[in-house]
Amino acid sequence: MDKVIAGFGEVMLRLCPPGRQRFAQALPGTLQATFGGGEANVCASVAMLGGKARFLTALPDNTVARALVAQLRGLGCDVSRIHYTEEGRMGVYYAELGSNMRGSSVLYDREGSVVASLPLEAYDFGSMLEGVGHLHLTGITPALSRNAFEVTHALALKAVEKGITLSVDLNYRKKLWNWEAGTPKRRLAERCMEKIVSVANFIIGNEEDALDVFGIGASGIDVESGKLNADGYQEVAERLAQRFPHAKFIAFTLRESYSADHNNWGGMIYDCQSKATHFAPMDDNGCYVPYQIHSIVDRFGGGDSFCAGLLFALHTPELAAPETAIRFAVAASALKHTCYGDFNYSTRCEVENLMRGFASGRVQR
Repeated sequence: MDKVIAGFGEVMLRLCPPGRQRFAQALPGTLQATFGGGEANVCASVAMLGGKARFLTALPDNTVARALVAQLRGLGCDVSRIHYTEEGRMGVYYAELGSNMRGSSVLYDREGSVVASLPLEAYDFGSMLEGVGHLHLTGITPALSRNAFEVTHALALKAVEKGITLSVDLNYRKKLWNWEAGTPKRRLAERCMEKIVSVANFIIGNEEDALDVFGIGASGIDVESGKLNADGYQEVAERLAQRFPHAKFIAFTLRESYSADHNNWGGMIYDCQSKATHFAPMDDNGCYVPYQIHSIVDRFGGGDSFCAGLLFALHTPELAAPETAIRFAVAASALKHTCYGDFNYSTRCEVENLMRGFASGRVQR
């Protein structure tokens, strides 16, 4: 893969009780600290797969932020274009990992983070995008503040102006989009994301995002029941393609959540030019049969690992056919559920082995 895939957005310190403990059990005591953020997760995964990745963000110049930068650099990610400030803070999120019928939960402490606070004029878009062939954005960073939305939107327009391929993960977060008093969250999200998604080449989401952001949902779907009608998402993709004619591909993860420990996992991609839909994984008869993931280690970052796998595959000639790219993306993101933390530490070889059906978990010697 020759193209540099860059992602712009906020990255946070993640604090989590060990094991499946609740905060009430773990505190006072020790929390496990890692890093995570939608766009950073994508860049880390692209680098782990062997691709060229660059993470773009703004950080306070302190020891915690430098630890994050050192980790990303160690994974092979280009961190040379990060903007540092003398003041400000890195956001934090507190995560409890779910178990059985108790779902995972998140508490944000990211108000006033550097990315949320910096105005448009603080960034050097020319330097950030130098040598970039693909820019990845999400709906998370624009949800933080007016500044963060304006920067994300302007960066998207600059990428299009420079002929850079643009992907957008819709990533609706109901705890965010609080920055315009008097405007309902979903209305603000739709208004802002409309401007960004309208210039995107790839639109990516999960089984709920299109409904939450644009009011476009699959018929006969009840996400809360844990059951999905996968075929219904072709209709969602078609309606998104009509609304956003600039899009080339539209892709969704398809999660059936039976418990915090057991999810079925798959995905689909819609080719807006050929109007062909491809699902993964498929059985020998050509029927969609999702991966059954039991004993989930950590589901945070699952959608981001799907994005990373898809972008890596679509820019890798031998994986670039949509029906192959979606198989690669789904396999990569299925493996993410076995990795603790937000980042997917799975390699290309491991992903391709799973694509070939090697899922027994045997020791590799």
